[in-house]
Amino acid sequence: MTPYDTHRIFMLQTTLRKDQDLSAIDPQMAWSAWEPTPEEPWDAKRVRHLMRRGGFGAKASEVKQLVDAGPSKAIDVLMGKQSTQATEAFELESGQIVSAVRSGGNVQSIAAWWLHRMIHSPSPLVEKMTLFWHGHFATGADKVNDTELMVEQNRMLREHALGDYRSLVHAVSKDPAMLLYLDSATNRKTHPNENYARELMELFCLGEGNYTEQDVQQLARCFTGWEIRRKSFRFNPYQHDSGFKKLFDNDKIESGEEAVEAVVTHRSMPTFIAGKLVRFFVFDEPDCPTEFLAPLADEFQKGEFAIEPLVRKILSSELLLSDWSRGKKVRSPVEFIVESMRCLQMTTNLDRLAKGLEGVGQALFNPPNVKGWDGGRAWINSSTLIGRSNLLVDLLREPATRFARGSLDAWLKSEKILNQSQWLEWLEDSLVSIPLSPSDKELLQSSVAKSDGGFDPWRKMLVALSQNPKFHLS
Repeated sequence: MTPYDTHRIFMLQTTLRKDQDLSAIDPQMAWSAWEPTPEEPWDAKRVRHLMRRGGFGAKASEVKQLVDAGPSKAIDVLMGKQSTQATEAFELESGQIVSAVRSGGNVQSIAAWWLHRMIHSPSPLVEKMTLFWHGHFATGADKVNDTELMVEQNRMLREHALGDYRSLVHAVSKDPAMLLYLDSATNRKTHPNENYARELMELFCLGEGNYTEQDVQQLARCFTGWEIRRKSFRFNPYQHDSGFKKLFDNDKIESGEEAVEAVVTHRSMPTFIAGKLVRFFVFDEPDCPTEFLAPLADEFQKGEFAIEPLVRKILSSELLLSDWSRGKKVRSPVEFIVESMRCLQMTTNLDRLAKGLEGVGQALFNPPNVKGWDGGRAWINSSTLIGRSNLLVDLLREPATRFARGSLDAWLKSEKILNQSQWLEWLEDSLVSIPLSPSDKELLQSSVAKSDGGFDPWRKMLVALSQNPKFHLS
């Protein structure tokens, strides 16, 4: 090894440049805990970055507190570990809301309930993970057609959101909404249905190439007799194929529970789940090679598939908290609108907002198919960019929209924002992940001066900013 090679390895292990290619980053260094430096301090900018990735943004007052708290305590705040009383009060309110809408058969009403949770939850990471699992274990109300079952699935995903993956997969496998969505409720020993068996391996646990068609057939036999009675899971032994099945290298599997255990403990599962979480939290592209995910997969395996330590390792990592990851994700429509509302302390008519989100490609409780939302660049094109801006326009025009329960003017005064320059600076700090260029700012200011739209200059500036692609990066 030459002195140059030795120096290069040392540099790979101790530095991370913003423009560095993923293939040139040492995995151990990437997933080690981030430490502040004079060049990259723990400051308001980095707090906002963490709160965007691990939650749905933060109010200015929260940012100030978290700068003093440090990264570890900031992640605790995201998880709701420091707000027991606030959580109890919030859950009581949320329970009252969902009780009023769950049996009405209106998907937009339960979507509005979930939006309320995302906007106001004292545990934003739990809601963010519930959104992740909703896209991972995608289930649509268009086929399930029972809002009560969709609400119960949502609660189940939230209950296990940061628990252990083994328990989560067992719960999903017996979830009535999932049983209906993937036809597992009609799986009979004379006619095994392979839908859930295939997706459990391909989409939920292992990924393509880690199972065979024979595995699909054998796994489907294990789930025969799993059905629904009175909106609850029921095992029907008369419809169950009780013979032994061979799954992977085990030819002594009989029950569905044993089959789930065999899939969850497959050697490919930790890497597959780690990869999906990295794409959700850190960057959209490129796909991570197995070697790069190895430190995360090893920790997941050693932790007996506990989700919380894995997520904490990702959120506190050098790769996520350094400047390298900034701007490397496209916000989903839900992230774009909920982050804006949390930062601006907005409330509005959430039923209309839920309908608006459907129009820009993210209907809660109705992902497009069993693969969930593609995410990344698929979120943004010329049409959806206009649609997002129009959604914000509708939100600002909505009579029910309030800022900290009052007018925008009163809120601006409370934040000590007195002119357009201060307003643009506040918007850039709070809602934009990567800095605006001088030409960006000049264009925004000219747009505000020219445009009409019936808005005051404050709202015009926010709408104009939403038309800049940088606004939609995280």
